[in-house]
Amino acid sequence: MRHFTSVYDLPSLEVALNEAFLVKNNPFGFQHLGKNKTMVLMFFNSSLRTRLSTQKAAQNLGMNAIVLDVNQGAWKLETERGVIMDGDKPEHLLEAVPVIGSYADIIGVRSFASFESKEADYNEVVLNQFIKYAGVPIVSMEAATRHPLQSFADLVTIEEYKKVKRPKVVLTWAPHPRALPQAVPNSFVEWMRAADYDLVVTHPEGYELAPEFMGDLKPEYDQMKAFEGADFIYAKNWASYSDYGKILSKDMNWTVSTRQMDITNEAKFMHCLPVRRNMIVTDDVIESPNSIVIPEAANRVVSAQAVLKMILESL
Repeated sequence: MRHFTSVYDLPSLEVALNEAFLVKNNPFGFQHLGKNKTMVLMFFNSSLRTRLSTQKAAQNLGMNAIVLDVNQGAWKLETERGVIMDGDKPEHLLEAVPVIGSYADIIGVRSFASFESKEADYNEVVLNQFIKYAGVPIVSMEAATRHPLQSFADLVTIEEYKKVKRPKVVLTWAPHPRALPQAVPNSFVEWMRAADYDLVVTHPEGYELAPEFMGDLKPEYDQMKAFEGADFIYAKNWASYSDYGKILSKDMNWTVSTRQMDITNEAKFMHCLPVRRNMIVTDDVIESPNSIVIPEAANRVVSAQAVLKMILESL
């Protein structure tokens, strides 16, 4: 495996899951792979779980890990081609990327959607410049359209907690005070479809995800109907794709509460975190015995380490 930006970069889901449980059961058993290797983690946006889990995963494999916060302690980077650089960005990504590639064996990149241009975001301008110019493997630590390390961890978590071979998994939109990217829901849908779970996506009208992620899956606009008999509930906010980057609703009826959870099949509650309590989910649901958000977050180390192991083995 050369790069990791989506589920399609994996050898197969079966191989990836086997690798995940292998490193989970023996986290320090493969340190020879990373000896004298360096990973640079580039953060264009804030992070808690992604920063800590990816850094720990690299260190578990014997790698040196260098974290760089772009715009905080480093030069601000221009990402657009052809611009006159007379503003506050003194360095261009076209020079910075190959330089970083000369220092690193693997680069992790976290760069959110800007919501300034749907075309630029969905063409993954920043991530693809790293892939094109770095000369080393690139791992997406969340890009404009996908968050594959999160979705891989979600898959591992569901595999650990599922009670039936093909569980019913519901992705539900929930309200939020800010406009959030579609990266997590896009990626979650992509991975759940690849796993062939019984996936239902529910949200208010106007929040339909991009067709390339939904495929032939049709949204359910009735949240209560979607929740019936569910085994897993995954709550997440996202801004509109059609009316790009806009908040169309803050309907608190979509907040996940015991009202919805009571009609599920004693479903496990999931969220990528951080979570806005009593907007996305009520306190009693996220604190209930069926909330698995902490084990889900812990599996972020597992997904990152499995990915890095597969890349290191291909170097």
